[in-house]
Amino acid sequence: ILVTLYPAGIFAYLNYRVPRTRGDIFQTLIKGLQRLEYRGYDSAGVAVDGSVKDHAASISLYKKTGKVKALDEEIYKNNSIDFEAELDTHFGIAHTRWATHGEPSPLNSHPHRSDKNNEFVVIHNGIITNYKELKKYLVSKGYDFESDTDTEVIPKLIKYLYDNRENDYVSFSTLVERVIQQLEGAFALVFKSIHFPGEAVATRRGSPLLIGVRSQYELSTEQIPVKYNCGKSGSRHPSFSSTCTSPQTYVCEHSNTTPCIAIIEHTNKVIYLEDDDIAVVVEGKLYVHRIKRTAGEDPVRVIQTLQMELQQIMKGNFKAFMQKEIFEQPESVVNTMRGRICFDSNTVILGGLSDHLKEIKRCRRLIVIGCGTSYHAGVATRQILEELTELPVMVELASDFLDRITPVFRDDVCFFISQSGETADTLMALRYCKQRGALTVGVTNTVGSSICRETDCGVHINAGPEVGVASTKAYTSQFVSLIMFGLMMSEDRLSMQQRRLEIINGLKKLPELIKEVLALDDQIKSIADELHHQRSLLVMGRGYNYATCLEGALKIKEITYMHSEGILAGELKHGPLALIDKHMPVIMVIMRDACYKKCHNALQQVTARQGRPIILCCQDDPEISKMAYKTIELPHTVDCLQGIISVIPLQLISFHLAVLRGYDVRLPFLYYLFILLLNGLYIKKNCLRKCPTNWCKTTLFWKE
Repeated sequence: ILVTLYPAGIFAYLNYRVPRTRGDIFQTLIKGLQRLEYRGYDSAGVAVDGSVKDHAASISLYKKTGKVKALDEEIYKNNSIDFEAELDTHFGIAHTRWATHGEPSPLNSHPHRSDKNNEFVVIHNGIITNYKELKKYLVSKGYDFESDTDTEVIPKLIKYLYDNRENDYVSFSTLVERVIQQLEGAFALVFKSIHFPGEAVATRRGSPLLIGVRSQYELSTEQIPVKYNCGKSGSRHPSFSSTCTSPQTYVCEHSNTTPCIAIIEHTNKVIYLEDDDIAVVVEGKLYVHRIKRTAGEDPVRVIQTLQMELQQIMKGNFKAFMQKEIFEQPESVVNTMRGRICFDSNTVILGGLSDHLKEIKRCRRLIVIGCGTSYHAGVATRQILEELTELPVMVELASDFLDRITPVFRDDVCFFISQSGETADTLMALRYCKQRGALTVGVTNTVGSSICRETDCGVHINAGPEVGVASTKAYTSQFVSLIMFGLMMSEDRLSMQQRRLEIINGLKKLPELIKEVLALDDQIKSIADELHHQRSLLVMGRGYNYATCLEGALKIKEITYMHSEGILAGELKHGPLALIDKHMPVIMVIMRDACYKKCHNALQQVTARQGRPIILCCQDDPEISKMAYKTIELPHTVDCLQGIISVIPLQLISFHLAVLRGYDVRLPFLYYLFILLLNGLYIKKNCLRKCPTNWCKTTLFWKE
């Protein structure tokens, strides 16, 4: 099985000498897509063999705008399909599309084809940046295009290479190898062809790809050796010396935990492909090859065992995954701290950073890089990191960081925060910093992800699987992880000991305080009842709570489709105050910290303009309560941890607003993630023994 997600979903299934009816094959493909469903996708499609008797005769495409359910209904209404026909060997591919090039329509939906005979079909996640040049060339060669997508150049290009092959016997993988050498951008690709019946070829660059294997016999190897320059054009099949026999193969592009849902019900044996890997299944055997080998590259792909059960990622009694994950935060922050903070001795040890701690302490500055929610985690902890480390801390959006060609030096330490470990812009920023000699540190929720493998060291946040449409518990676990890093850096500084003790005690009480906030859910829902008809919402705060405003506004935008904006309260008089009147909903975060009086001044400006502020404040703060339209009273904690407490009501508000506004929050996916590895996925220790970094030291293997 091949699985991918971001922002579209790929699911493919090959059964080799394992008889399956056509109905079973359709059911497997459709169910795989349904496991990958997320909000925002616009269409779905599948490609299967079109003839029962002769697999090479044709390929049939079924594509439909709307949800996967609509595609399923369309297929089963088709009277020409013999669902009872049994196929001994068959390869089917499926895809859900999030429109980037061309409006939603059956023609723009995947799979895309090479010609009207469907000689080659492909499903694609990502963006081909040089598609216009390729399209212009192929049009000049007489190839007709029927869609507006960037993807269609791929099947047309592979047909062009097949039509112009130097001899009759060229392997499928060789053709794919030649195709990807012409492509620029990010992609996860799966190919099917009538010329190579029963064969599957998949490859990736920038978009992760996960392969699951299942066999009725014990696998002959736990490692697949990578072969180089093996796709010789004169050979019908690649002649590799070591293979993995896999009667059933599943392919998924993977982003957060969603691909895990798609694959875990079939098998827990998976292989993560690296950039530019080409995986091919020929006669039921799986091979991996590359065009060339780079220095330091691992020459094998380990078959890993997912330590996860399907029920772990189901939503239980909650209405949606997002709601479930919000309520899991008392446990998730404990899991982030478990084994790392000793509350008896007030010590903090992050095993993945221990070997590099001296180098980090000698650095010139810390650069924290992320996108979306991960960026906000950096903003939230910048102030305390500067205080504890006494180093300048830059917090950068990964895309802007690259656009500016930001100067990076050998004595910089760069942190890369990503829930999935596969965020494309963050990965590119990582490679940019590595080229300039900086020490790279990853902070992810995904064992075995690209950021995990490519950084020098790092911290797994151990938040557990995150399936919901918007990241919630990963944010608070990233927050805690960065706080722990600051505590570890300041352990030998006498002047910091009182402050460290205050923060550590705050972390110890944090899970119980989060439970107190979650108990306010009914009150928060009643506030959402008053807001759901609004078209816009402002969220204001400053100091440690500015990041809370940014993150809360992002969640509201992402989930409710309501315009919302996080505003630094100190900037209110420099423009945003013009928006305030009795009709504009305003949420203000005002806690008892160093910015309390300044926030109080902002509150007075809001009420002077007849604003009706909803205030997140500390318990027993009558002065604030008198000026508020509504209050949500939160337990008080250490100033640098208050952002964890104050963000949870905003997460809940966004969830309730989405439900009240009629939007479906049940479907999994975080838009910003190009990722798709398995969040919080815990892999057997022996599967990570080849890891060239220190990540294994930070992985938690549960005892309970």
